[in-house]
Amino acid sequence: MKAVLDTGVVVAGIFWKSEPHRCLVAFARRKYSLALTEVLFAEYARVAWRLKQREDLTVNPEPWLNFIRDKARFFLPTPLNKPICRDPKDDPFIECALASGAGILVSRDEDLLALERPFGIEIMTPRRFLSRLQAVTQAP
Repeated sequence: MKAVLDTGVVVAGIFWKSEPHRCLVAFARRKYSLALTEVLFAEYARVAWRLKQREDLTVNPEPWLNFIRDKARFFLPTPLNKPICRDPKDDPFIECALASGAGILVSRDEDLLALERPFGIEIMTPRRFLSRLQAVTQAP
């Protein structure tokens, strides 16, 4: 299974032990492959470091960011002909999913979740994604 994680999921997963963190742990345990573009990875890093400084968080995001950089599969984005998200800053996640053939985009962003299935890409919350992973690993 191949998936794209939006920045909010990755950053929450780095700093807090929650469902987004369980998504990162599942990636680390090779339960799915993570599709990325350089643009998305740069955003992960920028937002993680900005949040760490702004909130004075003690967790160092560097180990997770290094792991993601080393283990994710990078793709050149497939440009969209026109914006499809209410927030055009979310379009790069769709571009990555299209380029990689990822059938799943994991997000808590209402602008992405409202799209439902653009280009056949299933957009789901971390909770639903974790349930899907569990179902797949328990299937005979």
